[in-house]
Amino acid sequence: MSSTSKANTLLYKTFSLLSVVRGYNILILIAAQYLAAIFIFSGKKSLKHVLLDFHLLYLVLATTCVIAAGYIINNFYDVKADRINRPIKAGLDSFVKQETKLSLYFVFNFVGFCFGWLVSWRAALFFSCYIFGIWFYSHKLKKHAIMGLISVTTLTILPFFAILVHFKNFSKVIFVHACFLFLVIMVREIIKDVENIKGAIANNYNTFPVKYGEKKAKQVIIFLLVLTLLPISVLFNYPAITYMKYYFYFAAFILVFVGFYAYKATEKNQYRLLHNILKLLLLIGVFSLLFIDKTLILDKVIHVLD
Repeated sequence: MSSTSKANTLLYKTFSLLSVVRGYNILILIAAQYLAAIFIFSGKKSLKHVLLDFHLLYLVLATTCVIAAGYIINNFYDVKADRINRPIKAGLDSFVKQETKLSLYFVFNFVGFCFGWLVSWRAALFFSCYIFGIWFYSHKLKKHAIMGLISVTTLTILPFFAILVHFKNFSKVIFVHACFLFLVIMVREIIKDVENIKGAIANNYNTFPVKYGEKKAKQVIIFLLVLTLLPISVLFNYPAITYMKYYFYFAAFILVFVGFYAYKATEKNQYRLLHNILKLLLLIGVFSLLFIDKTLILDKVIHVLD
């Protein structure tokens, strides 16, 4: 094999591995955890204190490794479904052998556990349970309508719980914000299940739209979207959100649009559009944390200079 062919093969495998572990999602998760730590969970602590907190770094690295492993095992079990739902991605993912994926799955989980152990035995226990939860979801729970939906939503938001416990900040505004995220993520998961219904049927996954039908799934989507307006209205009563209130105005408008569009949607591409809109909304929400309280930002930056 020529050096050019070897380079091309290595490049394909690199992109394939990044696709399997959802590299872009991992980067967003890291940004989300640090921004949440700085502007929500850490309270009055300075920016320097948060950025130089090695236990926080270990928690973020542990989460990164465990989530990457979770994407790998999910990809491992979903090969047949992905060939139907995402043929292009499935083709790219196939450059990494299944045996290699399994080896990386165990390596990432072990490294994640070790980072957790560097924080405390409680953190190591948390990540051990989290690893088991992701595997159990991928292997069993995702095949069931209600439990699959609740478990994947919980697993998505759970990494932030580790950061919350680390800073011991259990304020009401954090709880309300978590409720908003939980509802939006659940809506996104139902929409994704409707989008991927053909692959679910082929893989014998009894997801919510497979079990209850597309019409019932739409009704639940609209009901959950109405519920999201409750935490939004509550958050407006907290002065600390300052400029972030414009994000929630925007979110309310987008969620109303999603509800109307979902009601009329019939094609896979329409559901994919809604899925991507909600992903973008959550991404904007991550970076809107920068505007949560300008005085807090100034205080944290000034403390760096002290």
